[in-house]
Amino acid sequence: MLAEQIATIIRTRLLDPLEILFDDVGDLPSRADEVARRMAAAMQGDDDAAAVHAIARLVGALYPGDEPFDPPADWWRTPLGQVVARRMGHPAARAVSYSVAGAMLGVTKQGVHDLVRRGKLARNADGGGVTVASVRARLGG
Repeated sequence: MLAEQIATIIRTRLLDPLEILFDDVGDLPSRADEVARRMAAAMQGDDDAAAVHAIARLVGALYPGDEPFDPPADWWRTPLGQVVARRMGHPAARAVSYSVAGAMLGVTKQGVHDLVRRGKLARNADGGGVTVASVRARLGG
């Protein structure tokens, strides 16, 4: 499922606009499928550095912009969001809201409140939210 999601994102965010502009993208769709399979394998493999590198490459290429990467809470429930949460946490934040932490963990916002209250997640000392490090630790990342 992860490779399929990555391939779909590559097609919709990169290849579809290119096809609109150039009419033909040649063999890029099949190459995108292969790249998606390789990236998914790296993200799910045993090499932490390779996983983080693959995630950084993908996020940088597919979500460029002047603003920090800040996907909606639902994104964290996708196969890509789940592997990013486990392998590196939030790529652009040290702390996340309770709702984002809940999406990363697969629990409700109230569940996050309970985990914070019981000391299972760390509240962000600099403001609201939960530390990404504590979410990753909870995920076993």
